[in-house]
Amino acid sequence: MTGILLDTNALLWLLHDPDRLARPALTTLENPSNDLYVSAASAWEIAIKTRLGRLDGTSLLSVWSDTLTSMAATDLAIDSTDATTAGRLTWDHRDPFDRMIVAQATRRGLTIATSDTAIHTATLTPVIDTRR
Repeated sequence: MTGILLDTNALLWLLHDPDRLARPALTTLENPSNDLYVSAASAWEIAIKTRLGRLDGTSLLSVWSDTLTSMAATDLAIDSTDATTAGRLTWDHRDPFDRMIVAQATRRGLTIATSDTAIHTATLTPVIDTRR
């Protein structure tokens, strides 16, 4: 059993366009023996991008809890230790959402499912490459 924290892009692809995910990644994410986690940072990121008109996440945000339940995913809250860990990462990446997801995964020993090259190359935590 592996704990997998979905990066926001992996979450959106899994929900709305699973064909964008690499087949091995999709197989891993759909395997019920793995525990899926979704960070509160993803809800925050989707809400901000929706407000700015860069994403249509209104319907997802309105059913967030139900969606996570249907995915059998755990909603991962952000605590102050996550915040200080994210701020202290010696990683030259300015995206606060990515920094938070990496901090949460690192603290909890989770693998991150992502297409983000910066997360892959940082090697701060194990990753599942969702890129096709």
